[in-house]
Amino acid sequence: MPRPTKCRRVCGLPEHTVFGPAGQAHTPAVTMTVDEYETIRLIDLEGLTQEECAAQMGIARATVAGIWTRARRKTADALVNGRQLVVAGGNYALCRRSEPGCCGHNAACRGRVDHMAVFRTDEGENSMKIAATYENGQIFQHFGHTEQFKIYTVENDHITNMEVVSTDGSGHGALAEFLKKQGVGILVCGGIGGGARTALMDAGIAVFAGASGEADLQVGALLAGMLAPNPDVTCDHHDHGEGHSCGSCGSRGTCGGHC
Repeated sequence: MPRPTKCRRVCGLPEHTVFGPAGQAHTPAVTMTVDEYETIRLIDLEGLTQEECAAQMGIARATVAGIWTRARRKTADALVNGRQLVVAGGNYALCRRSEPGCCGHNAACRGRVDHMAVFRTDEGENSMKIAATYENGQIFQHFGHTEQFKIYTVENDHITNMEVVSTDGSGHGALAEFLKKQGVGILVCGGIGGGARTALMDAGIAVFAGASGEADLQVGALLAGMLAPNPDVTCDHHDHGEGHSCGSCGSRGTCGGHC
């Protein structure tokens, strides 16, 4: 029986989770886990040695070497082959300032949040979960009001399982926690507000907003590298009628960007 993978300590989640060439990409996206991203940040940007990186992440130096090698290979693949690079998932926990070896002084440190692997590379297997806002086979256009998600399990760029799950009345910020508990690393949706984006980012979930049409086709386009993220998409459901009120916020004409 294989030993469980040790949770890697990271100082904070990346502010930007999707990178890509100008224009539309036509090859499958490269997915880099958060712990792989952390080795790039610590070694290549901050200038730490592998030993120092290992101490800060709470893992062995040999483990760091393997993670760092994969991260650099994925970065090279994205740059050389013009592929989108998505940072999502992994086996990590945000560090606590009081932990031995913790960066402490870094403002990105915050309370520990467990986020177990939704994308695993330890045994040479690439797997992750993608969620789409869902209604009658289509991408539902208002994230904060979605009543269902369709969740796709993907292994080696192929969908191996699909299921539709109910949000059980969860709305706005609670949906990010709901998706995190489902092990989702990427969300495909229509309109979404700034508050929801932030909540999803804090949960380690990459967002591909502005999608429309059949959910299965949109997720297929994401896997083929043909679905680009749109950071300018917002939730506009309040435009459907004058005087519309957002029940969760109690305000007219705006929900404060939490959709």
